[in-house]
Amino acid sequence: MHIGVIGAGIGGLAIAIRLAAKGHQVTVFEKNSYPGGKIAQLYTQGYRFDTGPSLFTLPEWVDELFHLCNKHTEDYFTYSQVKNNCKYFYPDGTVFNFYHDQELLKQEILNRTTEAPEHIYTRLATAKEVYEISAPVFLLSSFHKLSNFNTPPYKQIARKLHKLDFFWTMHQANQSSFTDPHMIQLFDRYATYNGSDPYRAPATLNMIAHLENNIGAFFPAKGMYHIADSLYRLATHMGVQFNFKTGIEEILIRDKQAVGLRTSSGEDIPFDRIVSDVDAKQVATRLLKNHPLKNRLQKASLSSSALIFYWGIKKQFPDLDLHNILFSADYPEEFRKIFRDKGITGDPTIYIFISSKQVPEDAPAGCENWFVMINVPADQGQDWDELIPKARRQIIAKINRFLQTDIEKYIETEQTASPLTIEKNTYSMHGALYGTASNSIFSAFLRHPNFLRKIAHLYFVGGSVHPGGGIPLCLASAKIVEQEMKLNHG
Repeated sequence: MHIGVIGAGIGGLAIAIRLAAKGHQVTVFEKNSYPGGKIAQLYTQGYRFDTGPSLFTLPEWVDELFHLCNKHTEDYFTYSQVKNNCKYFYPDGTVFNFYHDQELLKQEILNRTTEAPEHIYTRLATAKEVYEISAPVFLLSSFHKLSNFNTPPYKQIARKLHKLDFFWTMHQANQSSFTDPHMIQLFDRYATYNGSDPYRAPATLNMIAHLENNIGAFFPAKGMYHIADSLYRLATHMGVQFNFKTGIEEILIRDKQAVGLRTSSGEDIPFDRIVSDVDAKQVATRLLKNHPLKNRLQKASLSSSALIFYWGIKKQFPDLDLHNILFSADYPEEFRKIFRDKGITGDPTIYIFISSKQVPEDAPAGCENWFVMINVPADQGQDWDELIPKARRQIIAKINRFLQTDIEKYIETEQTASPLTIEKNTYSMHGALYGTASNSIFSAFLRHPNFLRKIAHLYFVGGSVHPGGGIPLCLASAKIVEQEMKLNHG
């Protein structure tokens, strides 16, 4: 079959590889001049920055794509496990390293917190159990298809629903599990991994901690963009055709079936099947006339976005690690500002990602490349010309306070990303990084499905559709679509 894919993000690359491995003819259309979607990179004045996702978990899901093509991952890219998953800095001066090694972690808990180590171990064991129960249903299959509910994973989860903590919020579950406020805040943070609010999101999402802390955090030898670049090279080796700088104006429908694509140049190209790796709201408003879920999508609560500064720092900070968090002193207020007021708190939690800690060539000698990010609301017409400079001043003041430095005098190059630029560059509606937020127990069921019952031969992958955002879930969406397409080897 001849299959058209809209978008060369991780989901689009993954489904193109899966279909090409079955012998189908796949053509990918990408409006940008490069593959990767939100996984992109920036070069400036001797610095290289990964501009999108910075955390690499479940690498075996990437490995699977190479294995499907009878290729070896290491022939395309290599990665290794990081020793310290993240370094956390608190306003009271507490510093906590979440080591992957159990003995190092135990000593860190005993030396730097008032928490009993067994509380952490119990939570991580619970996170693992919840993940193993729920992943076959919520991550690796479509629960928008009724026949799936008669399969063993669905029958198993029906018997264990009480273990999934649907009716607690993440924060309530964390409050009941830990006595040290530092640990409560640390585990609350996992809601931000899919752009949600820990004071509203269901405690089921605490399973995210399993991926990073039980399985581990990893990092590619050449940085995050090498994941996308390697999958692109794999896809081309499998015969996938790429059309860069080629936007899609419309998904063509005839007799309730997707039959082709209209490009930005006005050319109509027929296809047997079509897969969209475009933000679902963009599809509903721009690409598909009479989208059956358009009204539902318009009402859905948006995930958070990000304000990011890419700073070339002409100094090295040995006290910082690859991943670093400088926590807010008022976490509830931070999320109230984002999701209720659609604004930015005066004391935001700051994430600092420094890939040169792992990839020295990403910065000149004696320097570091800082990816400095805070969570912000999606664009709802706020005055970003006012908000961005104000947030920058607050971020710099906080970094100076936490690290006892004068960071601004070391910044020799600077680029900025905001909800406005994120929407422009990635077509994420309003700059929302993960499509819709997971701030209720029904969010997973309301997320855009991987297919539409009313339009045949049209499928959906990527972070705005089931099962969600982030590299692993985008890969999972491609696996689901391959299963639902039910195409034999060509």
